[in-house]
Amino acid sequence: MTERLDTLGMWAATKQMPEQILAAVELTEGLGGLPERSEITNVLVLGMGPGGFAGDLLAVTAGPFMPVPIVVVKSYQPPSYVNEQTLVFALSASGNTPETIQAANQAAAAGGRLIAVTGGGQLAQMAASWGAPVVQVAPELFPTRSTVSVLGVAPMVILGQMGLFLGASQWVRQGVEQLRQRRDKLQPSTTELARVLAPSVPLIYGGGGLGATAARHWKNMINISAKAPAFSAAVPEILHNEVAGWGQHGDITRQVFRLVLLRHDHEHPDVMAGFDILADMMDEVVGSVHEVRAGGEGPVAQVLDLMYQGSINALEMAASVGLDPGPAPAIELVREGLQ
Repeated sequence: MTERLDTLGMWAATKQMPEQILAAVELTEGLGGLPERSEITNVLVLGMGPGGFAGDLLAVTAGPFMPVPIVVVKSYQPPSYVNEQTLVFALSASGNTPETIQAANQAAAAGGRLIAVTGGGQLAQMAASWGAPVVQVAPELFPTRSTVSVLGVAPMVILGQMGLFLGASQWVRQGVEQLRQRRDKLQPSTTELARVLAPSVPLIYGGGGLGATAARHWKNMINISAKAPAFSAAVPEILHNEVAGWGQHGDITRQVFRLVLLRHDHEHPDVMAGFDILADMMDEVVGSVHEVRAGGEGPVAQVLDLMYQGSINALEMAASVGLDPGPAPAIELVREGLQ
């Protein structure tokens, strides 16, 4: 067997996802300095890359059960409505994400009640100077791709402590148990799927908010770890637009694209029906259609399970063609250009 290239330890970091999440839960439980629930009328999440995606994860898991709205911003500026009744999560694994730093500064200046989840850097220093609570992400969780789940679950636990997302810690702990079970039984089915997807351009479709978030994670991990193009979309939205774009060029698309359908137990009945229609239509225009199903109790466990399968699949895709999944030269080039 050919030795896997893995200079940044992505395999080890990804397989430690359950333990990383559990450590984040235990670290976050009992965090002091939190505002009272009655003082908060809206929640804002600031983040880019893994931090921004962690905000999306928080929004689709906690959002539907919360009595106040939650908004995710991936940019340099927070919304103009931020005030002392806004709970602001600033998420950055490095603590030096420029967009998040600028947005957090402005949100704090507007009176927002800031909580930082970070590995240190400028964000941790700013939060300390403001007397804001900080959840410190352990440095060994780098590279930052492996911190997505941790950056997302720490705010879940905090919202649970504040009474805004009841049962959050228990939901997350059930997710940890599911990830451990999944880790023990992934191969060889994941390896087989990765080998099929590696020479193609994968299309990842998910249902509803949970499925759409998991699909974006699959896409992102394939892009960064496997250095390959991939695209994601959500049911039912895709049934109103993108599905019409497969009406021609089937002789080309069958050679290029393969479709992965991410399924979970919390799909709306019409989403389930939409998947059946979609699978029949797409079977004629893509090389193959594959279904990946979530396990676990509750929406948090199921979306984390799909995400974990996506992360491992991307690593397997990289390994199948001899690529190192860690370094992302294109992203580093962009960062250098923006400095």
